[in-house]
Amino acid sequence: MDSIYPWPPDQAFWESTFPEHTTARTTPYLFKRIIPAAAARAEDVLDGFAAIRRAHAAGTDIKAHARAYIGEERRDELLPNLTAPAWDTDNFESFVPWMQNLVGADRFSLVINNLETVSPSLAAGLGAFLRGLIDGWGLPLGGAEQVAFAGNYAGTVFGIHEGHEDAFLIHLGPNSRNFFCWSAELYEKLTGGKKPTYGDYQVLLEQGEHFLLEPGDALFLPRRVFHVGTQDTFSVSVAMPLYTYPYAQLLQSRIIPDVLASLAADGPDDPLSEPSEMADRTAGPTAVAERLAAVGRELLHLAADRVAAEAREYADHRWARLRSNGGWELVEGDLGREEAASAFDPQQVAPGAKIALIAPYQLATVLSADGDSRQVLLRGHQAGVTVDGTALDGDTVAALNAGGTITLPDNEQLLAAIRDLGATGGLQLTPALPAGRAPQPNPRVRW
Repeated sequence: MDSIYPWPPDQAFWESTFPEHTTARTTPYLFKRIIPAAAARAEDVLDGFAAIRRAHAAGTDIKAHARAYIGEERRDELLPNLTAPAWDTDNFESFVPWMQNLVGADRFSLVINNLETVSPSLAAGLGAFLRGLIDGWGLPLGGAEQVAFAGNYAGTVFGIHEGHEDAFLIHLGPNSRNFFCWSAELYEKLTGGKKPTYGDYQVLLEQGEHFLLEPGDALFLPRRVFHVGTQDTFSVSVAMPLYTYPYAQLLQSRIIPDVLASLAADGPDDPLSEPSEMADRTAGPTAVAERLAAVGRELLHLAADRVAAEAREYADHRWARLRSNGGWELVEGDLGREEAASAFDPQQVAPGAKIALIAPYQLATVLSADGDSRQVLLRGHQAGVTVDGTALDGDTVAALNAGGTITLPDNEQLLAAIRDLGATGGLQLTPALPAGRAPQPNPRVRW
């Protein structure tokens, strides 16, 4: 049957349907058949795992990593076997015995973190879902991640455990999966605490809220809800946690240290560079403590005046980086980014060539530190590309962000900016055809 929800979910879904079904985003709810197969398939997860194996064989350091579990026991010693000959990628029937042979057990669990960095198709497909979520609900300041759970395991390897952030669990099949949830209050009443429950928890399952996940379903899991998945046959799910940070943590880790660093003494003539006096022996450490406290109050007073400006600069830059990365978590070792950047040939950037953004990434702009120029960010690239309006105007940015393809004009400033942006791994380039040569149809490529 067709989904009753639009794809990608529209503004009305996020502003009305979603909060209504989830009690203002506080209770679990299973959205049936909301994810079309064209957006996310179980096979895409195996393709991501194959990319991890490829990087492992090449000795490439990447953020995405795979973990194997037998029951609830993590088996890191099995990871060197990632270079073993591959399974037949045409079907799951060959992957399951391949994994069983790899781990030496009939039932297994394969967990993959940061799947979005090794699966361009899932980064784009589920990125459409995430983009609508951001526009209709809000932007998680830590970004979102894809965590895959593949296997025929009896229960989630983390046992019955508490989620610490809002998340969606997207089920891709090929078989169904059972899922159970408990509110924090009910779980504490049943178990006497918040610790995870491992082993035999059948009695608890009988008192949990049950959901049957089928391909294309998405289960909303609010923060602080306890949950576990169980199954008898092989299936694949992708969790999409939405990471948010306490504001105090952002201030402590980023903003306040920058403010204090800006107040550091500037040379020997700065009053802050004045050496401490010889401490009076009779006054002892009390006088030293009083002087330190006085200078500290003065510094904190100056810092308080600068926090607003530093906070604004930090928020503007982080906002732009996250939006440019499609809302996905900002990480180093993004294999998809590195491979896309390597495939981009700056020598082919010439008048008549065509460019488009690789989905789901977007161009975002921020003012440079001096306020005199703009930095264009793409795919969360930290450095950004400094441009002016003649190199990359607002209409061109809007057209590319809307999914358009741009034919490059004879504008050297724009061409130079595109060459620089190609290093972010966020651009797809179609070289200009030689004069008189007609375009040829592309052969069908099976991913």
